[in-house]
Amino acid sequence: MSAATETVAAKKAGPRKIRLRWPHYALIISGLLVLLSLVRVIDDADPVTSSGTVSAALRLAVPIFLAGLGGLWSERSGVINIGLEGMMILGTWTGAWAGYQWGPWIGVLAGIIGGALGGLLHAIATVSFGVDHIVSGVAINILGLGLTQFLAGLIFDTGEAKALGGGPRQSPPVDPIMTLTLPVLSGGKIGGWQSPDWLGALEDHHWFLLSDIAGIVRGLTSDMSLLTLVALLLVPLSFLILWRTPFGLRIRSCGEDPYAAESLGVQVYRMKYAAVVISGAFSGLAGAFLVTVAAPLYQDGQTNGRGFIGLAAMIFGNWRPGGLTAGSLLFGYTDAMNVRGGGQSVHALLLFVALLLIGVAVWQALRAGRLRPHAATDLARREVRNAYLGAALALLSAVGLFAWFLLSEVVPGELVSFTPHLTTLLVLALASQRLRMPAANGLQYRRGEAR
Repeated sequence: MSAATETVAAKKAGPRKIRLRWPHYALIISGLLVLLSLVRVIDDADPVTSSGTVSAALRLAVPIFLAGLGGLWSERSGVINIGLEGMMILGTWTGAWAGYQWGPWIGVLAGIIGGALGGLLHAIATVSFGVDHIVSGVAINILGLGLTQFLAGLIFDTGEAKALGGGPRQSPPVDPIMTLTLPVLSGGKIGGWQSPDWLGALEDHHWFLLSDIAGIVRGLTSDMSLLTLVALLLVPLSFLILWRTPFGLRIRSCGEDPYAAESLGVQVYRMKYAAVVISGAFSGLAGAFLVTVAAPLYQDGQTNGRGFIGLAAMIFGNWRPGGLTAGSLLFGYTDAMNVRGGGQSVHALLLFVALLLIGVAVWQALRAGRLRPHAATDLARREVRNAYLGAALALLSAVGLFAWFLLSEVVPGELVSFTPHLTTLLVLALASQRLRMPAANGLQYRRGEAR
């Protein structure tokens, strides 16, 4: 029996897969919140769900998921974009250059244009000239870093910019963007009246679950930058455009089969150019966010690999906006724990992850049990073995983390600093088996050369 026949037979014989919908996701999120609250109480690690940690996590996640959205648009059209980091760097410099002179919103617009120019350069290289996508992306990263360092020394270290605080490695300060606080619940103002901070008072009691919910909601509704709100709205907007409009359908068709799209009259070159330029604009917006919200100026090395983490978040999210947002929030949260929580809070997360791994082990064992009666082919039996192996590895890892939790009180600072990068590696390793990128992603396209 051929491998293709075995695959079809396994799909027909196997149990029906459960498709997760919004009620399932709501139930999963609720369970994770209860578990996180339990861990917080056991280890007395209040920063785990504090409003400060949640606010910092959101602020740190926004540039990651903006870069990831850029990668999503590009790769849905079939163009791999690992130049997100370089486009983000261009956005930081152009955003700071325009921002300190004409205000932060002009800086945001300039950052978008700077990133879009990087995207245009990537599109010219890959779409028009057929340069390997990886090579072009690496070149964009090198060009973005070198060009901004040169321009910073040329412009920020002379004249008025230098007098305002600029230098060869930083720009003058940029005015901050206005923030919003929800009235009544989080202590915002209504006219001239200052409302009480009900959520803050509830959070300070440190009650099980109630205080955690209050801390999370307060972190999401107090002192939120307007640009953060705009960035969050781009997630549903991207979904609606890519999955609910003819324009989005054309872009996705170019990423799946450009020659089939060409046969139906789609201007493939035009769609790829549009998607990659939009990708660069998103990355430039991420860079502008760094210089107007995260920090009030441009600094050399400011992106700190966030473009690559955004690419990892996009892959973790299976090339879809919802999964991308979840992955970005995960990376932002681990980074916030590093910034605000320190070793004690990360120590509490050891227990949280250990309990999660026990759940994964149980789920894999149950999955193997469901598949086993239908394992009539070699392919199906291999899937059962992999499920049992995954359960064993998850259980072994859980035991190791639980032992670490019991035998220590804090996590060493060096490991705390490495937590976001370690999370990136673990998430990609665990998610790799369920991923499906666009079928024509990274393939060279030439009009009229369909095979």
